[in-house]
Amino acid sequence: MKGESFEELRVYRAAEGVGDLVWEIVSAWDRFARDTVGKQLVRAADSIGANIAEGYGRKSYADNRRFVAIARGSLMETRHWLRRAHKRDLLSKEQIVALQSLLEPLPKSLNVYLKSIGVTR
Repeated sequence: MKGESFEELRVYRAAEGVGDLVWEIVSAWDRFARDTVGKQLVRAADSIGANIAEGYGRKSYADNRRFVAIARGSLMETRHWLRRAHKRDLLSKEQIVALQSLLEPLPKSLNVYLKSIGVTR
C-alpha cells in the first residue's frame, strides 16, 4: 500500500467504473425512476469507491478495514437496487450484461484488498 494513492488501487478503479456506468444508465431514466430507484442506486454505487477512498485515508489499519467492510455493504446495496431496477424494466439486456461484468469480480477484489491491509511485504 505504501507509495500508492487510493486512485491507483485496482479495486478502487473497479468501483469507480461501477459508479460511472450506473450514473450513465440512471441519467437516461425518466424523472420518476431517477427520483426513486435511481437516486438510491447512484448513491449506493458511488459509496463503494467513496468508502475505499475514505478508509485509505484513515490513520489506522483497523479504520481502513472497517471502511472496506462498509464498501462491501454498499456493493450489496447496489446489487439490491439493480435487482429492483431490473424487476421494474428499467435496464436493457445490454446494460445488465455490462453491469454484471463490472460487479462480478468486485466482492473477491474487496476481500483480497481487505486481507492485504496492514500486511507488510
